[in-house]
Amino acid sequence: MKRCDLKLYRGYANKNELVVFGHVVKKYPSGDRKYTRTGFRYARTIIALFSVKTISSLKVTLRVGDITAETVAEEDGYFRFQIPFQEPMPSGWHSYEVYVDDEIDGKKYQASAQEEFFLPFKSSYGIISDIDDTFLVSHSRRSFRKLFVLLAKNVQARKPFADVVKHYQLLSFASRTHPHKDSNIFFYVSSSEWNLYDMIVRFAELNGLPKAVLKLKKIKSGLDDFVMTGSGSHDHKLRKIHNILKFYPELQFILLGDDSQKDPDIYEEVCREFPKNIRAVYIRQTRKRSKPQTTQHMHTIQALGIDTCYFAHSNKAIIHSLEHGIVFQSPSELPEEVLPVAPEEYKPVSGSGKTGI
Repeated sequence: MKRCDLKLYRGYANKNELVVFGHVVKKYPSGDRKYTRTGFRYARTIIALFSVKTISSLKVTLRVGDITAETVAEEDGYFRFQIPFQEPMPSGWHSYEVYVDDEIDGKKYQASAQEEFFLPFKSSYGIISDIDDTFLVSHSRRSFRKLFVLLAKNVQARKPFADVVKHYQLLSFASRTHPHKDSNIFFYVSSSEWNLYDMIVRFAELNGLPKAVLKLKKIKSGLDDFVMTGSGSHDHKLRKIHNILKFYPELQFILLGDDSQKDPDIYEEVCREFPKNIRAVYIRQTRKRSKPQTTQHMHTIQALGIDTCYFAHSNKAIIHSLEHGIVFQSPSELPEEVLPVAPEEYKPVSGSGKTGI
């Protein structure tokens, strides 16, 4: 019997279909403790994540409720199910199971794992957010500094931007009819690779960010690839956002990103194609001065009848969401620190150095 692991990711459903996905790998680094190691031990954890070996061509079986379905892992071990799904169930999170019991070249493989998928509420918004330099301080535009932070700072040392958690928590209550807790589906769509899935999930949990479905970039299986993490084309983000919007034509979406890379271009294109499906666009300013090109993108989006906010501080985004009726908490209920303040250098919630908002 050959060892293999199933790495599953959170999935999502509508009233007609279910989408879940994952990878078949030889051995996946396990345990939450590895994300709180320090120094060289933590660097070894990240390097191990980028050294996972995938297994292709194995038959993979999905079981959810009384439904079973089969597919075959692709060349990089990735598999995806998009199946008819009309099971009567309440909105919210539900579990699914995937297992492998197959033989290739005389080698028998067995594995099983469980994960969750989300079924949105009828009056929900969908929230699509970038990760790096949108809510997680990452230095995306400085490749070597980004690599240093990735290797040197564990999930407890990494920081979100000031007040970004407050904004996202408020957005989790946003509703077109009446707000109720955790009613909205969140997608974190990034050019980071699937190798970093657990690190991102753990960071979100530690900092109180809403539970989300992640859509990341093709898994990497070598240190040569690791050096280029997060770089290259961002076209996959556009494709994945298109797929999400087409999957939920009845929802309106709120898009959040930053001006360090291609988010403004991508979001303008999305808004042109789906103007009635986008409620608002938020772009974080990552330098001391705003970018004229990003400002132009936001003007173009606003001309389509979509609310926009180009902000240096998340408190400005919070006030915008309140003033435009996207969230329902009154300004008097907000702590003093989220009231508007003068812009300052891009810096994180805590720690030294000019690294965030």
